[in-house]
Amino acid sequence: MWQVILSRKARKQVDELPRIVKENLYALLRDIEEHGPIRGDWPNYSKLKPGQHHCHIKKGKPCYVAVWEERDRTIRLIEVIYVGTHEKAPY
Repeated sequence: MWQVILSRKARKQVDELPRIVKENLYALLRDIEEHGPIRGDWPNYSKLKPGQHHCHIKKGKPCYVAVWEERDRTIRLIEVIYVGTHEKAPY
């Protein structure tokens, strides 16, 4: 089991998301908690750099993405650092 936290910035971003995007995000977070940070079963999943991952949580226009980082593999800690539109993603 992994522990998933949201950065302060990501918590603020979640408040602004449409309902369906929030539901998809929470499903992703549960998936990461159960199966770990590598989520090849989510749309457009990819590793951005060592320890950093992203996937689409809603396709279409606008497209929404989530970006998360492995903070500590020994205690299995993941931090979501961005949730929002693809255009503003930090990569």
